[in-house]
Amino acid sequence: MIKPDDASSTHATQAGERGAALVLLPLTATILFYSSPTTLQQHSLFQFLPQACAYAAFIAWSRINGSVARRIGLARPLVLQGLRWGLLIGLTLGLINVLTILYLVPILWGDYRFLADTPHARIPLLIMVPWFILFIATMVELNFRGFLLGRLLALGIPVPIAVSVSALLFAFDPFLVATFQHLHWIAVWDGVVWGVLWVMLRNLYAPIVAHTVEVIVLYSVMRAILT
Repeated sequence: MIKPDDASSTHATQAGERGAALVLLPLTATILFYSSPTTLQQHSLFQFLPQACAYAAFIAWSRINGSVARRIGLARPLVLQGLRWGLLIGLTLGLINVLTILYLVPILWGDYRFLADTPHARIPLLIMVPWFILFIATMVELNFRGFLLGRLLALGIPVPIAVSVSALLFAFDPFLVATFQHLHWIAVWDGVVWGVLWVMLRNLYAPIVAHTVEVIVLYSVMRAILT
């Protein structure tokens, strides 16, 4: 958990930052995507519109604020804490999601075997685990927890709403929905857990490690089953 001094420092940093409203750009892009015609939504490049807007907003925000690493929770002293919490949460979520996909998904939503045909499944194992998974997890957490969730809180949005919005934007990312179909709903509770973890610790290493470990567990088990 964060110490009181760290908490007051974090709130002071948020209060003094500029450009927090840039978080509205990816939010607007996501709404625009789902308001567009279905034929347009099927275009791969258009599916990346919300992500592109999010990273553009993040870059713009980082250019007008100092101490960016501290603001998003990437200060060096936080590494060990992030590893401890990330490993614990990642292994727990990985086990829960494996059991959910294998036993609950076939009852509620249908088959999971389409996972064998996703772009991720076609990447060689030694590239996917752990390097590409770590890269994806890092970029996603920089976006949805470090930037998006943090900026919603900086705008004064209550924690439960901010965590929920960041989790829903993550779970309904157009590329994620197109790739993982009905399984994208699992990303809702993943996003909530990672968001709560970031709010508790103000440590972005924790959700990055948790995200990485969970996906490695899930990917490895499902790949072994489907091949």
